[in-house]
This record gives sequence, C-alpha cells and structure tokens, in this order.
Amino acid sequence: MFLSIVSERLPKHWIRQTVALAVCATLVCLSVMDQARAEAKDVRISKGYGILYLPLIVMEQQKLLEKHAAAAGLGPVQVNWVTLDGGNVINDAMLAGMLDIAGIGAPGFITLWSKARGIAASEVIGLSGLSATSLYLNTNNPKIKSLKDFGPTDKIALPGIKTSLSAVVLQMLVAHEFGRENFNKLDPITVGLSHPDGLIALTGGKTEITAHFTSPPFSYLELKDPKITRVVNSVDVIGNITLDVVFAAKRFVDANPQMIKAFLAAQEEANELIASKPELAADIFVQSSKVKVSTEEVLSILKDKDTRFSTTPDKVMDFADFMALAGSIKTKPKDWKELFIPQLHSRSGS
Repeated sequence: MFLSIVSERLPKHWIRQTVALAVCATLVCLSVMDQARAEAKDVRISKGYGILYLPLIVMEQQKLLEKHAAAAGLGPVQVNWVTLDGGNVINDAMLAGMLDIAGIGAPGFITLWSKARGIAASEVIGLSGLSATSLYLNTNNPKIKSLKDFGPTDKIALPGIKTSLSAVVLQMLVAHEFGRENFNKLDPITVGLSHPDGLIALTGGKTEITAHFTSPPFSYLELKDPKITRVVNSVDVIGNITLDVVFAAKRFVDANPQMIKAFLAAQEEANELIASKPELAADIFVQSSKVKVSTEEVLSILKDKDTRFSTTPDKVMDFADFMALAGSIKTKPKDWKELFIPQLHSRSGS
C-alpha cells in the first residue's frame, strides 16, 4: 500500500533510476560473492625461526587469516603452515609450486623476483614488509674481535649461503670493512645451518663452527654463554631497516584479491597484538619456539629499540642496490614499488 502511494507521487524517471541502482548494487554484490567463492580455499604459507617471524607466528596461533577470510566472504579456508629456513630453500619451494605465500629475508625475495622477472609461471610479488631487528655475529673464538680476525680455518654458520638474509647482510658488513670490491671475502668460510642448529653448534664448541650470524632469540641466547662474544651488530653498520618481508606467487595474488586483502588485515592485527599485548605475543613465541627461551627473555627482545614490526617496507632498496652492484641479481627494480603490490604504493616505503 505504502509503495503504491509513493510510486503515484514520485516522477516515473526517479522510480526507474532507483530501481536501476538497486539492480546494479545487487549485481555488484553477487559478483563480489562469486569472485570470493572462486578464490582459493586452501592457502600454503611458510614462516621461519626467530623473532623476525613473530607476526606470522601470531597469525597462525590466533587463526587471524581464517578470521579475516571469513569476514571477506571467503567462507571457511584451510591455512597450512610450514616452517622453512634459508632463502634458497624457500625460493625453491615457491618455484616448485609448494607455497602460495612466504615470509623470507628481503635479499632472498629480491633474488627470486629478479630471477623470475618476466616469466609468468614463476613471477613473485611482495605483499608486505614484515620485521626489523639487529643481527649479531657471535663467536666462540676469543681471538676474534672484528671481521678482520677471521681466518681460513674459521667457519661462520648462517641459513643459506650467499642469498639468505644473514649471508647478504654479512656481505654488506664485509664491504663496509674491506671495500665493496671485497664484499665476498668471507663467503668461503660460511656454512649453511638453520638458526637452531647454528646455536647448538656454536655453544657446543665441538664442531668446526666458530661463529654464527643470527637473529633474536638465538643471538641473545648465545650471549648468555660466557664463552660467546659478539663481533658485530648489523644495525651499527647498515642501520635499522626491514630485514624480512612477505611475498607470494604473482599468479596466486592475481587470482585471489580478497584473500590477499584478508592476509594484510590479519598481519596488521598481529602487529597490533604484539604492540598492545607484548606478554601474550611473547607467550605465543615461547610455545612455538624450537629452542628453550623464557617469556621474560622474549619480552626483553620485543622491548629492544631495534625490534619492530610493520607491513610497510623500509629501505628494502638498500638490499637491491647492494645486490645489483655485487652482481648477485641481474635485474634491479627501479624502486621499491616495483617489488610490492599496488595496495602499498600510497605508503612512505623505501
């Protein structure tokens, strides 16, 4: 009755426009729902060891991606997490189609981005920044006080030689100490070990390993041993920059826009939890850690001025510039935006 009275009083072209708008809105909603239904229901994500991966660890424990995927209309999704260490291992898994999304050291991502550029089946794209902290080069050799003291019989443990985060940062430190042309001077004495294994080897003192270039909590735990000393802190040389990022197969990103949006929202919520509830974040890390570490020790790391978590990349191009000059990548991005998804381009990244 009401509608008939109103329709009699309103101009017919108003009614036609209103009906048309309603139909369009309905079609848009149905289209979005169809797109959401067409997106992946299973997502495979890798994370690594250490504090640098805390946002991803929180996302897994709190099921944040599942939460935001449901809110985006994607329905129930299966999120499969795997722990991988070292840029080479992660990149191989991505190229083999075993991963959709991965946390990785920025150099490892840049290496694969450059290698796969222009190859549609293999191309990757950055989703976000992840974390920054200080990397320590620790030693059990009392004669080593600086990078100049390492000899041919010493062995430096790090995950993934040449392309892992630790490997490239070590090259940057060596270039600062010995000159850019000598950036790879210590490469011959590096040994590929996961951070947990590197910790055991260094503190055990029964292997060839005399040094370990690592991130928290491993760096902190090693220094609790009176036989271990720190040779260098990365922040003192290259500054506090984004060390780890999140990237994905570009074909996955293109096919799953709502899932990518949900992932970023989940990561932002994880960062907020770490900032507002550090005790809870520390407990979550302790539960997931492969080494024995206390909540108090993790809290001290989270309170360190050099430890921070942000989805905005900061000075990632420092890595790209160095790697291009060193010849470890053939294709250099023209800027940071070329490395990351358009959703980040309005931010003050670098």
